[in-house]
Amino acid sequence: SRSFYFEIFINFTMSSASGNAGACASPGCDKVVSQRLACPKCIQLGLPPTYFCSQACFKANYSSHKSIHSLAKQIIAAGGGGHRKTPPADGVSCEPTAPESQRLSLPDWANHYDFTGSLRPTLYSPKRAVPASIRKPDYANHPAGVSECERKDRATNNAIRVYTEDEIEGETGLRHACRMGREVLDLAGKALRPGVTTDEIDRVVHEASIERGCYPSPLNYYNFPKSVCTSVNEVICHGIPDYREVQDGDIVNIDVTTYNAGGYHGDLNETFCVGKVDDDGQKLVKTAFECLQGALSLVNPGTLYRDLGNTIHKTASASKCSVVRTYCGHGIGSLFHTAPNVPHYHKNKAKGIMKVGHVFTVEPMINLGAPGDTTWGDNWTAVTTDGKRSAQFEHTVLVTETGCEILTARDNEPVMEWKPELSYR
Repeated sequence: SRSFYFEIFINFTMSSASGNAGACASPGCDKVVSQRLACPKCIQLGLPPTYFCSQACFKANYSSHKSIHSLAKQIIAAGGGGHRKTPPADGVSCEPTAPESQRLSLPDWANHYDFTGSLRPTLYSPKRAVPASIRKPDYANHPAGVSECERKDRATNNAIRVYTEDEIEGETGLRHACRMGREVLDLAGKALRPGVTTDEIDRVVHEASIERGCYPSPLNYYNFPKSVCTSVNEVICHGIPDYREVQDGDIVNIDVTTYNAGGYHGDLNETFCVGKVDDDGQKLVKTAFECLQGALSLVNPGTLYRDLGNTIHKTASASKCSVVRTYCGHGIGSLFHTAPNVPHYHKNKAKGIMKVGHVFTVEPMINLGAPGDTTWGDNWTAVTTDGKRSAQFEHTVLVTETGCEILTARDNEPVMEWKPELSYR
């Protein structure tokens, strides 16, 4: 039976991890575990927690450690298990009908995590279903969420794709995907207010995407569990929607991508001030908007992709803010992420010159404090290293003969304009 094989495997993992209760699980590391940073995947699979002395040690040895995960999955598959009406606890999610104390509890990985700021995660709702009638990207049903098309593209393609008029203007072309993304983000923004959960925002985005015949691109992309990214306060990007209620004074980024029936992605995001946000928070959100606004003013045939970062850096520095270096803008269209790479920091070495027909995102992440980032134990949520807040705006743009067309623009706003009333909730 499954339980028999799993018991054998658990004994194996316990003996493989470490011979000493307080020692790091990385082979050859004799440091004592003080913060008890556990491998989240082991917990998700129902294995005994495997502790590491630091995130750096965990990352350095993950390639060998993850073989335990592969073996666990094989044993689980071999043992069967049959259908269960109630899914087993995974340590990160629960049904919306669960008691409030359970919904608002910390996920297992967070119990021994060293947070940089005051924000704390809660559990989140189970993965939402997508109707069979909706066209899906290649990673939607992949067990690891891998896009084989993107993998092949990275291995074989060095050119930036030039999109044709038919690809952009078709009934379900690239322009349509971007327009659907804009409609979905506008609906999500209207739903945002103090007291609403980011899990509710995820429901709004998911259902609005489906109603428009689109797949919510983040869902299962490398196993991302939700249909939208919601990044609150010190979260830079890739925040997972959960049962935490948005608080008066929070700043919240909503990052939407829709994949339409024509097979194109449209990507955009905005940061909102919820309730009474302090002066620093308001300054940060406006600065992030102006950073994107300034960068898009440079988009023209012949512009070097690396030049956008210089303008973004100057704009952020003028407000005594900093620019995140880890995450960049990217090509988009039939692939979620592809060439070109569009860094947002100055003195970068990005390759490429803008040409008519290029389609890409610009999405500078601006911090109130230091530019550094780290990732929570969920392996997705990027946060500032000093716990100070971060804000971001993003558009998908097309290079035209005369400059830049914002494919994800607000209605009647072909050029970005700062309108405070649209960013306050």
